[in-house]
Amino acid sequence: MLKRNTRLMQWIVTALVTISFGLAHAGPQIQHWQTENGARVYYVPAPELPMLDIRIIFDAAGARDDIPGVALMTNGLLEEGTGKMNADEIADAFAAVGAQFGSSSHRDMSIVSLRSLTQTDLLDKAVDTMTQVINQPSFPEESLERERKRMLIALQGKKQSPGAIAKETFFTELYGDHPYANEATGTEETVKQIKRSHLIEHHKRYYVGRNTIIAIVGAVDRKQAEALAEKIIGPLPPGKPAQAIPEVNSLAKASLVKKEFPSSQTHLLVGQPAVKRGDDDYFALFVGNHILGGSGLVSRLSEEIREKRGLSYSTYSYFSPMRQRGPFQLGLQTRNDQAEEALEILKQTLVEFMEKGPSKDELESAKKNITGGFALNLDSNSKIIENIAMIGFYQLPLDYLDTYTDKIDAVSIEQIKAAFKRHVQPDKMVTVMVGGEAE
Repeated sequence: MLKRNTRLMQWIVTALVTISFGLAHAGPQIQHWQTENGARVYYVPAPELPMLDIRIIFDAAGARDDIPGVALMTNGLLEEGTGKMNADEIADAFAAVGAQFGSSSHRDMSIVSLRSLTQTDLLDKAVDTMTQVINQPSFPEESLERERKRMLIALQGKKQSPGAIAKETFFTELYGDHPYANEATGTEETVKQIKRSHLIEHHKRYYVGRNTIIAIVGAVDRKQAEALAEKIIGPLPPGKPAQAIPEVNSLAKASLVKKEFPSSQTHLLVGQPAVKRGDDDYFALFVGNHILGGSGLVSRLSEEIREKRGLSYSTYSYFSPMRQRGPFQLGLQTRNDQAEEALEILKQTLVEFMEKGPSKDELESAKKNITGGFALNLDSNSKIIENIAMIGFYQLPLDYLDTYTDKIDAVSIEQIKAAFKRHVQPDKMVTVMVGGEAE
Protein backbone atom coordinates (compact mmCIF):
# COMPACT_ATOMS: atom_id res chain seq x y z
CA MET A 1 0.00 0.00 0.00
CA LEU A 2 2.83 2.38 0.92
CA LYS A 3 4.70 1.62 -2.31
CA ARG A 4 1.55 2.24 -4.36
CA ASN A 5 0.92 5.60 -2.65
CA THR A 6 4.58 6.58 -3.12
CA ARG A 7 4.41 5.77 -6.82
CA LEU A 8 1.18 7.76 -7.14
CA MET A 9 2.77 10.80 -5.48
CA GLN A 10 5.86 10.49 -7.73
CA TRP A 11 3.59 10.33 -10.80
CA ILE A 12 1.65 13.41 -9.71
CA VAL A 13 4.83 15.40 -8.99
CA THR A 14 6.30 14.40 -12.36
CA ALA A 15 3.09 15.42 -14.13
CA LEU A 16 3.01 18.79 -12.39
CA VAL A 17 6.67 19.48 -13.20
CA THR A 18 6.00 18.60 -16.83
CA ILE A 19 3.01 20.93 -16.93
CA SER A 20 4.94 23.78 -15.32
CA PHE A 21 7.92 23.33 -17.66
CA GLY A 22 5.68 23.43 -20.71
CA LEU A 23 3.76 26.46 -19.54
CA ALA A 24 6.97 28.34 -18.84
CA HIS A 25 7.56 28.32 -22.59
CA ALA A 26 4.04 28.80 -23.93
CA GLY A 27 0.55 29.45 -22.67
CA PRO A 28 -2.17 26.80 -22.81
CA GLN A 29 -3.77 26.35 -26.22
CA ILE A 30 -7.31 27.67 -25.79
CA GLN A 31 -10.09 26.24 -27.96
CA HIS A 32 -13.26 28.28 -28.36
CA TRP A 33 -16.82 27.73 -29.63
CA GLN A 34 -20.45 28.52 -28.80
CA THR A 35 -23.24 26.32 -27.51
CA GLU A 36 -26.52 26.14 -29.39
CA ASN A 37 -28.10 28.68 -27.04
CA GLY A 38 -25.26 31.18 -27.47
CA ALA A 39 -22.96 30.56 -24.49
CA ARG A 40 -19.26 31.10 -25.24
CA VAL A 41 -17.03 28.14 -24.32
CA TYR A 42 -13.27 28.24 -23.65
CA TYR A 43 -11.55 24.87 -23.30
CA VAL A 44 -8.03 23.68 -22.50
CA PRO A 45 -7.27 19.94 -22.45
CA ALA A 46 -5.13 18.88 -19.48
CA PRO A 47 -4.85 15.06 -19.55
CA GLU A 48 -2.01 14.82 -17.00
CA LEU A 49 -4.33 14.35 -14.01
CA PRO A 50 -7.78 12.67 -13.88
CA MET A 51 -9.47 15.92 -12.85
CA LEU A 52 -11.88 18.37 -14.44
CA ASP A 53 -12.53 22.01 -13.57
CA ILE A 54 -15.58 23.85 -14.88
CA ARG A 55 -16.14 27.55 -14.28
CA ILE A 56 -19.31 29.26 -15.47
CA ILE A 57 -19.43 33.05 -15.53
CA PHE A 58 -22.63 35.03 -15.82
CA ASP A 59 -22.74 38.74 -16.59
CA ALA A 60 -25.08 38.96 -13.64
CA ALA A 61 -23.17 40.62 -10.81
CA GLY A 62 -23.45 43.72 -8.65
CA ALA A 63 -23.28 46.15 -11.58
CA ARG A 64 -26.61 44.65 -12.75
CA ASP A 65 -28.42 45.16 -9.46
CA ASP A 66 -31.61 47.20 -9.37
CA ILE A 67 -31.57 46.52 -5.63
CA PRO A 68 -27.97 46.18 -4.37
CA GLY A 69 -27.45 42.71 -2.92
CA VAL A 70 -29.81 40.84 -5.28
CA ALA A 71 -27.03 39.48 -7.52
CA LEU A 72 -25.01 38.20 -4.57
CA MET A 73 -28.03 36.59 -2.95
CA THR A 74 -29.23 35.01 -6.21
CA ASN A 75 -25.84 33.45 -6.81
CA GLY A 76 -25.42 32.36 -3.21
CA LEU A 77 -28.81 30.64 -3.02
CA LEU A 78 -28.46 28.57 -6.20
CA GLU A 79 -27.36 25.54 -4.19
CA GLU A 80 -30.07 25.94 -1.55
CA GLY A 81 -32.65 23.95 -3.50
CA THR A 82 -33.96 22.86 -6.87
CA GLY A 83 -37.24 21.42 -8.07
CA LYS A 84 -36.03 17.96 -7.01
CA MET A 85 -33.47 18.46 -4.23
CA ASN A 86 -33.12 20.46 -1.05
CA ALA A 87 -29.89 22.05 0.19
CA ASP A 88 -28.79 19.01 2.20
CA GLU A 89 -29.41 16.66 -0.70
CA ILE A 90 -27.42 18.90 -3.03
CA ALA A 91 -24.49 19.05 -0.60
CA ASP A 92 -24.63 15.28 -0.09
CA ALA A 93 -24.75 14.66 -3.85
CA PHE A 94 -21.52 16.61 -4.40
CA ALA A 95 -19.82 15.10 -1.35
CA ALA A 96 -20.74 11.54 -2.36
CA VAL A 97 -18.65 11.80 -5.52
CA GLY A 98 -15.86 13.91 -4.04
CA ALA A 99 -16.79 16.97 -6.07
CA GLN A 100 -16.26 20.58 -4.98
CA PHE A 101 -18.91 23.15 -5.86
CA GLY A 102 -18.53 26.88 -5.33
CA SER A 103 -20.12 30.21 -6.18
CA SER A 104 -19.27 33.90 -5.83
CA SER A 105 -20.48 37.27 -7.09
CA HIS A 106 -18.57 40.51 -7.60
CA ARG A 107 -19.06 43.85 -9.39
CA ASP A 108 -18.57 42.51 -12.93
CA MET A 109 -19.31 38.79 -12.79
CA SER A 110 -21.13 36.03 -10.95
CA ILE A 111 -19.34 32.67 -10.90
CA VAL A 112 -20.31 29.03 -10.41
CA SER A 113 -17.56 26.41 -10.32
CA LEU A 114 -17.13 22.65 -10.13
CA ARG A 115 -14.12 20.40 -9.60
CA SER A 116 -14.56 16.67 -10.09
CA LEU A 117 -12.66 13.49 -10.84
CA THR A 118 -13.17 12.38 -14.45
CA GLN A 119 -14.17 8.82 -13.60
CA THR A 120 -17.38 8.51 -15.60
CA ASP A 121 -19.85 7.62 -12.83
CA LEU A 122 -18.44 10.29 -10.49
CA LEU A 123 -18.30 13.04 -13.11
CA ASP A 124 -21.79 12.30 -14.44
CA LYS A 125 -23.35 12.64 -10.99
CA ALA A 126 -21.46 15.83 -10.20
CA VAL A 127 -22.45 17.40 -13.54
CA ASP A 128 -26.08 16.30 -13.13
CA THR A 129 -26.25 18.06 -9.76
CA MET A 130 -24.55 21.20 -11.09
CA THR A 131 -26.97 21.29 -14.02
CA GLN A 132 -29.96 21.20 -11.70
CA VAL A 133 -28.51 23.90 -9.46
CA ILE A 134 -27.95 26.30 -12.36
CA ASN A 135 -31.11 25.59 -14.32
CA GLN A 136 -33.72 24.88 -11.65
CA PRO A 137 -33.00 26.89 -8.49
CA SER A 138 -36.03 27.12 -6.19
CA PHE A 139 -34.79 29.92 -3.89
CA PRO A 140 -36.60 28.63 -0.77
CA GLU A 141 -38.07 31.31 1.46
CA GLU A 142 -36.41 29.91 4.57
CA SER A 143 -32.99 30.03 2.86
CA LEU A 144 -33.66 33.59 1.74
CA GLU A 145 -34.42 34.68 5.29
CA ARG A 146 -31.38 32.88 6.66
CA GLU A 147 -29.15 34.52 4.06
CA ARG A 148 -30.74 37.92 4.75
CA LYS A 149 -29.87 37.61 8.44
CA ARG A 150 -26.33 36.54 7.62
CA MET A 151 -25.84 39.48 5.24
CA LEU A 152 -27.25 41.95 7.76
CA ILE A 153 -24.87 40.65 10.44
CA ALA A 154 -21.99 40.98 7.96
CA LEU A 155 -23.01 44.55 7.16
CA GLN A 156 -23.09 45.35 10.88
CA GLY A 157 -19.61 43.87 11.13
CA LYS A 158 -18.37 46.20 8.39
CA LYS A 159 -19.29 49.15 10.55
CA GLN A 160 -16.69 47.95 13.05
CA SER A 161 -13.95 47.78 10.43
CA PRO A 162 -12.19 51.01 9.43
CA GLY A 163 -10.77 49.21 6.39
CA ALA A 164 -14.24 48.20 5.17
CA ILE A 165 -15.58 51.71 5.79
CA ALA A 166 -12.69 53.20 3.83
CA LYS A 167 -13.19 50.84 0.88
CA GLU A 168 -16.94 51.45 0.65
CA THR A 169 -16.49 55.22 0.92
CA PHE A 170 -13.72 55.11 -1.69
CA PHE A 171 -15.91 53.37 -4.31
CA THR A 172 -18.84 55.67 -3.57
CA GLU A 173 -16.67 58.75 -4.09
CA LEU A 174 -15.05 57.29 -7.22
CA TYR A 175 -18.21 56.17 -9.00
CA GLY A 176 -21.08 58.30 -7.67
CA ASP A 177 -24.29 57.06 -9.32
CA HIS A 178 -22.50 54.60 -11.63
CA PRO A 179 -23.32 50.90 -11.04
CA TYR A 180 -19.74 50.28 -9.90
CA ALA A 181 -20.44 52.34 -6.79
CA ASN A 182 -22.67 49.55 -5.46
CA GLU A 183 -21.15 47.09 -3.02
CA ALA A 184 -22.07 43.51 -3.98
CA THR A 185 -23.27 42.99 -0.40
CA GLY A 186 -25.78 45.84 -0.68
CA THR A 187 -26.74 47.95 2.31
CA GLU A 188 -28.91 47.19 5.32
CA GLU A 189 -31.75 49.10 3.68
CA THR A 190 -31.54 47.28 0.34
CA VAL A 191 -30.99 43.81 1.83
CA LYS A 192 -34.20 44.22 3.87
CA GLN A 193 -36.09 44.98 0.62
CA ILE A 194 -35.09 41.82 -1.26
CA LYS A 195 -37.90 39.36 -2.00
CA ARG A 196 -37.89 35.91 -3.52
CA SER A 197 -39.49 37.36 -6.66
CA HIS A 198 -36.42 39.60 -7.12
CA LEU A 199 -34.13 36.54 -7.16
CA ILE A 200 -36.35 34.69 -9.61
CA GLU A 201 -36.46 37.69 -11.93
CA HIS A 202 -32.71 38.25 -11.74
CA HIS A 203 -32.06 34.60 -12.58
CA LYS A 204 -34.57 34.67 -15.43
CA ARG A 205 -33.05 37.81 -16.94
CA TYR A 206 -29.32 37.17 -16.59
CA TYR A 207 -28.79 33.40 -16.26
CA VAL A 208 -29.31 32.75 -19.97
CA GLY A 209 -27.20 31.30 -22.76
CA ARG A 210 -26.10 34.51 -24.45
CA ASN A 211 -25.07 35.98 -21.11
CA THR A 212 -22.84 33.05 -20.15
CA ILE A 213 -19.19 32.06 -20.50
CA ILE A 214 -18.02 28.51 -19.77
CA ALA A 215 -14.40 27.62 -19.05
CA ILE A 216 -13.39 23.93 -19.05
CA VAL A 217 -9.94 22.62 -18.11
CA GLY A 218 -9.07 19.00 -17.50
CA ALA A 219 -8.76 15.42 -18.67
CA VAL A 220 -11.59 15.39 -21.22
CA ASP A 221 -11.32 15.61 -25.00
CA ARG A 222 -12.99 18.21 -27.22
CA LYS A 223 -16.03 16.03 -27.91
CA GLN A 224 -16.61 15.45 -24.19
CA ALA A 225 -16.13 19.15 -23.44
CA GLU A 226 -18.74 20.09 -26.06
CA ALA A 227 -21.20 17.57 -24.58
CA LEU A 228 -20.60 18.89 -21.05
CA ALA A 229 -21.19 22.49 -22.08
CA GLU A 230 -24.44 21.60 -23.86
CA LYS A 231 -25.62 19.49 -20.93
CA ILE A 232 -25.01 22.13 -18.27
CA ILE A 233 -26.00 25.30 -20.12
CA GLY A 234 -28.14 23.91 -22.94
CA PRO A 235 -31.36 23.86 -20.87
CA LEU A 236 -31.12 27.62 -20.24
CA PRO A 237 -33.09 29.80 -22.68
CA PRO A 238 -30.89 31.72 -25.17
CA GLY A 239 -32.06 35.07 -23.79
CA LYS A 240 -30.18 38.28 -24.47
CA PRO A 241 -26.75 39.55 -23.44
CA ALA A 242 -26.84 42.07 -20.62
CA GLN A 243 -26.77 45.68 -21.73
CA ALA A 244 -23.40 47.40 -21.90
CA ILE A 245 -22.15 48.87 -18.62
CA PRO A 246 -22.24 52.70 -18.84
CA GLU A 247 -18.91 54.42 -19.35
CA VAL A 248 -17.25 55.81 -16.24
CA ASN A 249 -16.86 59.57 -16.08
CA SER A 250 -13.51 61.08 -15.12
CA LEU A 251 -13.32 62.94 -11.84
CA ALA A 252 -13.77 66.67 -12.25
CA LYS A 253 -11.66 67.61 -9.24
CA ALA A 254 -9.86 66.27 -6.21
CA SER A 255 -11.83 65.42 -3.08
CA LEU A 256 -10.98 64.54 0.51
CA VAL A 257 -13.24 62.53 2.82
CA LYS A 258 -12.31 62.06 6.47
CA LYS A 259 -14.29 59.74 8.74
CA GLU A 260 -13.82 59.44 12.47
CA PHE A 261 -13.23 55.95 13.84
CA PRO A 262 -12.01 55.03 17.34
CA SER A 263 -8.75 53.42 16.24
CA SER A 264 -5.05 54.11 16.73
CA GLN A 265 -4.42 53.69 12.98
CA THR A 266 -5.73 55.61 9.99
CA HIS A 267 -6.70 53.73 6.83
CA LEU A 268 -5.79 55.85 3.85
CA LEU A 269 -6.93 55.28 0.24
CA VAL A 270 -6.16 57.47 -2.77
CA GLY A 271 -7.21 56.91 -6.37
CA GLN A 272 -9.46 57.45 -9.37
CA PRO A 273 -11.09 55.51 -12.24
CA ALA A 274 -8.28 54.58 -14.61
CA VAL A 275 -8.34 51.65 -17.04
CA LYS A 276 -10.61 48.94 -18.43
CA ARG A 277 -9.79 45.42 -19.60
CA GLY A 278 -8.25 45.22 -23.04
CA ASP A 279 -6.82 48.75 -23.01
CA ASP A 280 -3.69 49.09 -25.15
CA ASP A 281 -1.88 50.74 -22.23
CA TYR A 282 -2.51 47.89 -19.78
CA PHE A 283 0.95 46.29 -19.98
CA ALA A 284 2.78 49.60 -19.62
CA LEU A 285 0.60 50.49 -16.63
CA PHE A 286 1.09 47.04 -15.09
CA VAL A 287 4.87 47.11 -15.38
CA GLY A 288 5.03 50.72 -14.18
CA ASN A 289 2.86 50.02 -11.19
CA HIS A 290 4.95 46.97 -10.31
CA ILE A 291 7.81 49.42 -9.79
CA LEU A 292 5.69 52.10 -8.10
CA GLY A 293 3.78 50.05 -5.55
CA GLY A 294 2.94 46.59 -6.82
CA SER A 295 6.07 44.68 -5.87
CA GLY A 296 5.80 44.71 -2.10
CA LEU A 297 8.74 45.79 0.02
CA VAL A 298 10.99 46.64 -2.94
CA SER A 299 8.59 49.13 -4.54
CA ARG A 300 9.11 52.90 -4.69
CA LEU A 301 6.26 53.55 -2.27
CA SER A 302 7.60 51.06 0.24
CA GLU A 303 11.09 52.53 -0.02
CA GLU A 304 9.88 56.09 0.59
CA ILE A 305 7.17 55.45 3.18
CA ARG A 306 8.34 52.35 5.06
CA GLU A 307 12.12 52.13 4.71
CA LYS A 308 13.15 55.78 4.78
CA ARG A 309 10.54 57.17 7.17
CA GLY A 310 8.92 54.23 9.00
CA LEU A 311 5.45 55.68 8.44
CA SER A 312 3.70 52.42 7.55
CA TYR A 313 4.39 48.70 7.74
CA SER A 314 3.17 48.26 4.18
CA THR A 315 1.93 50.44 1.35
CA TYR A 316 0.75 49.50 -2.11
CA SER A 317 -0.75 50.58 -5.41
CA TYR A 318 -2.55 48.69 -8.16
CA PHE A 319 -4.72 49.00 -11.25
CA SER A 320 -7.93 46.95 -11.18
CA PRO A 321 -9.32 46.92 -14.74
CA MET A 322 -12.97 45.96 -15.23
CA ARG A 323 -15.54 46.08 -18.06
CA GLN A 324 -15.38 49.83 -17.77
CA ARG A 325 -12.66 51.83 -16.07
CA GLY A 326 -11.71 50.19 -12.81
CA PRO A 327 -9.82 52.00 -10.07
CA PHE A 328 -6.19 52.94 -9.74
CA GLN A 329 -5.75 52.69 -5.99
CA LEU A 330 -2.95 53.56 -3.57
CA GLY A 331 -3.24 52.72 0.09
CA LEU A 332 -1.62 52.31 3.48
CA GLN A 333 -2.27 52.20 7.21
CA THR A 334 -0.40 54.41 9.61
CA ARG A 335 -0.59 55.93 13.11
CA ASN A 336 -3.15 58.69 13.34
CA ASP A 337 -0.49 61.33 14.09
CA GLN A 338 1.44 60.31 10.96
CA ALA A 339 -1.46 60.19 8.52
CA GLU A 340 -0.99 63.64 6.99
CA GLU A 341 2.73 63.13 6.49
CA ALA A 342 2.20 59.67 4.96
CA LEU A 343 -0.41 61.08 2.58
CA GLU A 344 1.95 63.83 1.47
CA ILE A 345 4.79 61.38 0.77
CA LEU A 346 2.40 59.03 -1.05
CA LYS A 347 1.31 61.80 -3.42
CA GLN A 348 4.85 63.16 -3.88
CA THR A 349 6.15 59.71 -4.80
CA LEU A 350 3.41 59.24 -7.39
CA VAL A 351 4.04 62.66 -8.98
CA GLU A 352 7.80 62.12 -9.09
CA PHE A 353 7.37 58.68 -10.62
CA MET A 354 5.09 60.05 -13.31
CA GLU A 355 7.48 62.91 -14.13
CA LYS A 356 10.72 60.92 -14.25
CA GLY A 357 9.55 57.38 -14.81
CA PRO A 358 11.46 54.35 -13.57
CA SER A 359 15.19 53.88 -13.94
CA LYS A 360 16.59 51.36 -16.44
CA ASP A 361 17.59 49.07 -13.59
CA GLU A 362 14.13 49.25 -12.03
CA LEU A 363 12.51 48.47 -15.38
CA GLU A 364 14.74 45.47 -16.12
CA SER A 365 14.29 44.12 -12.61
CA ALA A 366 10.50 44.46 -12.85
CA LYS A 367 10.38 42.71 -16.22
CA LYS A 368 12.49 39.81 -14.96
CA ASN A 369 10.36 39.50 -11.83
CA ILE A 370 7.07 39.48 -13.76
CA THR A 371 8.13 37.18 -16.60
CA GLY A 372 10.12 34.92 -14.30
CA GLY A 373 7.06 34.25 -12.18
CA PHE A 374 4.62 33.99 -15.08
CA ALA A 375 4.69 30.18 -15.23
CA LEU A 376 3.53 30.06 -11.61
CA ASN A 377 0.31 31.76 -12.71
CA LEU A 378 -0.43 28.72 -14.89
CA ASP A 379 0.98 25.84 -12.86
CA SER A 380 -2.35 24.23 -11.97
CA ASN A 381 -5.73 23.62 -13.56
CA SER A 382 -7.37 26.03 -11.13
CA LYS A 383 -5.01 28.85 -12.18
CA ILE A 384 -5.42 28.04 -15.88
CA ILE A 385 -9.20 28.11 -15.65
CA GLU A 386 -9.11 31.41 -13.77
CA ASN A 387 -7.07 32.92 -16.61
CA ILE A 388 -9.13 31.56 -19.48
CA ALA A 389 -12.37 32.57 -17.73
CA MET A 390 -10.99 36.11 -17.52
CA ILE A 391 -10.02 35.98 -21.20
CA GLY A 392 -13.50 34.76 -22.12
CA PHE A 393 -15.47 37.20 -20.00
CA TYR A 394 -13.55 40.27 -21.17
CA GLN A 395 -13.20 38.90 -24.73
CA LEU A 396 -9.44 39.23 -24.82
CA PRO A 397 -7.43 37.61 -27.66
CA LEU A 398 -7.08 33.83 -27.42
CA ASP A 399 -3.29 34.21 -27.63
CA TYR A 400 -3.29 36.59 -24.63
CA LEU A 401 -1.26 34.18 -22.49
CA ASP A 402 1.07 33.22 -25.36
CA THR A 403 2.05 36.85 -25.97
CA TYR A 404 2.00 37.97 -22.33
CA THR A 405 5.74 37.83 -21.59
CA ASP A 406 6.64 39.34 -24.97
CA LYS A 407 4.39 42.31 -24.24
CA ILE A 408 5.94 42.73 -20.80
CA ASP A 409 9.44 42.63 -22.28
CA ALA A 410 8.48 45.21 -24.92
CA VAL A 411 7.49 47.90 -22.37
CA SER A 412 9.79 50.94 -22.34
CA ILE A 413 10.31 53.78 -19.89
CA GLU A 414 8.67 56.24 -22.29
CA GLN A 415 5.65 53.96 -22.72
CA ILE A 416 5.20 53.82 -18.95
CA LYS A 417 5.39 57.61 -18.61
CA ALA A 418 2.96 58.13 -21.50
CA ALA A 419 0.49 55.53 -20.22
CA PHE A 420 0.47 56.98 -16.70
CA LYS A 421 -0.03 60.46 -18.14
CA ARG A 422 -3.07 59.25 -20.12
CA HIS A 423 -4.73 57.38 -17.27
CA VAL A 424 -3.67 59.04 -13.99
CA GLN A 425 -4.29 62.65 -12.97
CA PRO A 426 -2.69 63.26 -9.54
CA ASP A 427 -4.53 66.58 -9.15
CA LYS A 428 -7.96 64.95 -9.51
CA MET A 429 -7.91 62.05 -7.07
CA VAL A 430 -10.22 60.91 -4.30
CA THR A 431 -8.60 60.68 -0.87
CA VAL A 432 -10.32 58.76 1.93
CA MET A 433 -9.03 58.75 5.51
CA VAL A 434 -10.70 56.68 8.22
CA GLY A 435 -9.22 56.73 11.73
CA GLY A 436 -9.01 58.40 15.10
CA GLU A 437 -7.71 61.73 16.29
CA ALA A 438 -3.96 62.29 16.41
CA GLU A 439 -2.75 62.10 19.99
